[in-house]
Amino acid sequence: MEKVYANMAGIVLNVLVKAGEKIHDGQEVLTLESMKMEVPVQSPAGGTVKEVKVNVGDFVNEGDELLVIKK
Repeated sequence: MEKVYANMAGIVLNVLVKAGEKIHDGQEVLTLESMKMEVPVQSPAGGTVKEVKVNVGDFVNEGDELLVIKK
C-alpha cells in the first residue's frame, strides 16, 4: 500500500479521484489551497485508489494522510 500525504497545511479544494479508480504515478489526485494558492498533490505511485480520507473543504496539516493506493 502507498499513501499520499499532504505536503503543506491547507484546505482541500478538489478531490480528483475516487475509491476504485485506477491512477498512474505522478497523477494529480487532489488540490490544496493555502494562502490563496492552489497546490496540486500528485500520486507517488500507480495503482488503484483504495480509500480517500478527506473531503472538499477539510483542513489538513502537513503530513496528514489524504488517500491510500493499492498497488
